[in-house]
Amino acid sequence: MTGICRIRAATPADLAALRALFLSVRRQTFVWQPPDAFHLEDFDTQTEGERVFLAEADDQIAGFISIWEPDDFIHHLFVHSRHMRQGVGRALLQGLPGWPDRAYRLKCLSRNEAALAFYRAHGFTESGRGVSDEGDYVVLSLGSHDRSNSTTDERP
Repeated sequence: MTGICRIRAATPADLAALRALFLSVRRQTFVWQPPDAFHLEDFDTQTEGERVFLAEADDQIAGFISIWEPDDFIHHLFVHSRHMRQGVGRALLQGLPGWPDRAYRLKCLSRNEAALAFYRAHGFTESGRGVSDEGDYVVLSLGSHDRSNSTTDERP
């Protein structure tokens, strides 16, 4: 990443690029699932009602994070492959309202070892486990903020 990473709220003008990023990164990351399991319109349904922030680097969308604000639940954090391991994910987390003092939590598929390591390196600890249609997952809570041992398959 040669440009400075800037975090801002997503706007309707960003929708096409966010859809494409979401589709591309999911196909690259979740290789154990068939590629046709993912669709461009998944972004719309999976982030409905959520607050979405994006990271820009070199005047391009480098990644995004979506949160379900009523429960401080991080639903998605995706970084474009060109911007991996360049601080974009960290910047997205640090750009969240109230970071790091709010009790954010998330679910991460157990098979996504790189993401689990990332979240743990940023202060998240395991607070539960569960199973969804996509597979086994780990519930992670920020620091000592353990608000839930949720094992449901839906957002909180």
